[in-house]
Amino acid sequence: MSGYVLDASVAIKWFIPEVHSEAALQTKRLRQLLHVPAFITMDLGNVIAKKIRRGELSRENGRTILNELPHLPLQRHADRRLIPAACDLALDTQQSLYDCLYLALAEVIDGKLITADRKFYKSLTGGVFDQRLVWVEDLAD
Repeated sequence: MSGYVLDASVAIKWFIPEVHSEAALQTKRLRQLLHVPAFITMDLGNVIAKKIRRGELSRENGRTILNELPHLPLQRHADRRLIPAACDLALDTQQSLYDCLYLALAEVIDGKLITADRKFYKSLTGGVFDQRLVWVEDLAD
């Protein structure tokens, strides 16, 4: 295995205390490189915008987080090369193209996808992608 792919459901917890935030923070201490599709900045921006609209986050705090995103210790990969595989995965798994970008990257780097997205995780565990997925809380094991 050549590393871990981190999805937005984990990365957002680096900034906003939520369920599984402690486990998400542990990903920063992994001794392997953390990979993400370049799309993660837009994905996290979308999460931040939703939280601001719901009153869960102030605009000021949202802007602060957005300003920090480009400086995260993440190896970004061009989305363009991931989209064809992600589209196939989305069709095969009935999951969103957005979620499948992370899964496609895990396949490309022969790594594992760390997620805190329970619905996505449950829908793919027990199947062909079981060995590619890691539930955020299971990193401590």
